[in-house]
Amino acid sequence: MAIAADTTPTEAVAASGIDDRPLSREDRTLIGLLLISTFVVIFNETVMSLALPRLMSDLNVSAATAQWLTTGFLLTMAVVIPATGFIMERFSVRQVFVAAMSLFSTGTLIAAVAPGFPVLLVGRVVQATGTGMMLPLLITTAMSLVAPGARGRLMGMISIVISVAPAIGPTVSGLVLSRLSWRWLFFIVLPIAVLSLALGVWKVRNVTTPRHAHLDVLSLVLSAAGFGGLIYGLSSLGESSGHASVAPWIPVTIGLTALGLFGWRQYTLQSGRGPLLDLRVFGRRDFTISALATMAGFISLFGGFILLPIYLQTVRDISTLVAGLLVLPGGIAMGALSPMVGRLYDRFGPRPVVIPGTIVLSAGLWLLATVGPQTSIALVVVLHVMLMSGLALIVTPLMTSALGSLPTDLYGHGSAVLSTLQQLAAAAGTALFVTVLSRTAASEIAGGADEAAATVDGVQAAFVAGGVISLVAVVAALFVRRTALLPGDAAPVH
Repeated sequence: MAIAADTTPTEAVAASGIDDRPLSREDRTLIGLLLISTFVVIFNETVMSLALPRLMSDLNVSAATAQWLTTGFLLTMAVVIPATGFIMERFSVRQVFVAAMSLFSTGTLIAAVAPGFPVLLVGRVVQATGTGMMLPLLITTAMSLVAPGARGRLMGMISIVISVAPAIGPTVSGLVLSRLSWRWLFFIVLPIAVLSLALGVWKVRNVTTPRHAHLDVLSLVLSAAGFGGLIYGLSSLGESSGHASVAPWIPVTIGLTALGLFGWRQYTLQSGRGPLLDLRVFGRRDFTISALATMAGFISLFGGFILLPIYLQTVRDISTLVAGLLVLPGGIAMGALSPMVGRLYDRFGPRPVVIPGTIVLSAGLWLLATVGPQTSIALVVVLHVMLMSGLALIVTPLMTSALGSLPTDLYGHGSAVLSTLQQLAAAAGTALFVTVLSRTAASEIAGGADEAAATVDGVQAAFVAGGVISLVAVVAALFVRRTALLPGDAAPVH
């Protein structure tokens, strides 16, 4: 039975019978290693964003082909992450960590020495296979080790990983590419990944008990077709503004159909051998509301990753290196705020943090919709910091609230669902913002406007679309609450 929704966080923890003991040295070492390793692998998700023009020239490929380095990464993540619920149950923490970091390190090496585009793409796919396992592993392990009264602080650190790592990817990419070849984007990461793997082999211990779990192959196929088709369609729509070789609505339709069949299949397996991804997590009101608000926030996050560099480089004629540096303060602000937000969550619960956070996020998007060719660069940086600060205020409380509402046996599936939704949000945010930008700009150019003016109008329209979506997060924040589970509340959700 869950503790009443109006119970304060402190009372809830006390009532649960679980104290707020500090982690042991071994547990801190384990979580610290998982945090660093996950930061490294997720950082790679956006590090290629500024390297595509250089790759197109060096490898003699088109923009549509080069974009597969990003799209292929997202597609692989979409296929791997839904299976991590099964992986977390079937294998130990040590086994999953070693497999994930071995795959990531191998993929990084393949990409660094790739003689041509096909081998480079294979390296990115192998990287993504390891990356897809790391975040659910981190979250599941953290939720298993940390008492409810301290989860906010730890999830604050995790939010740095999932938000700041992709935010600083373009900045690091710009710095490296200003002096070195694109291959150094992989050579720099490789020794860190190998060191993490070596430390993991030495230090990572098992904190969960693996159990026999059935892998339903049909569910895996439907999951790959569903999430893969949806992300591919959304990515194609954003990358090509609707002019892809395959009409984006086709993979989106296939994806939605496959997801419907996937959901039905999970329901039929519930009373038998067990589902690949336990969708009963959506039976928890707090999980569903928090997941919805998180998706709205991540759509804004990844949309901003796309729009601001376009605005700075196309409209303001700023170099790639400087553009990367100008978005760095936002990432720093998010990283600095996240631990503090975690402590506030532990003390006051989610609403006092999430409600103002969604308002700041929404205000940042609406204000960015006013930027023009004469807007002060300093003001643009301030508005970006405002946007990232709003995200910092919501990511930790929402993820903690969502996972904290689940019984222990659903942590793995809950973290897999949240990670999958974040990938969908990344693809949807990119598709939405770029499509609105491109179509608005094309319409303006057709009407006689010059390219710079048309791009400004497109950027403004895209941020307006993001502002509208952010209102979903504002409304959802009003219904977010924190619940703590009693020790006996570990039965599956019905």
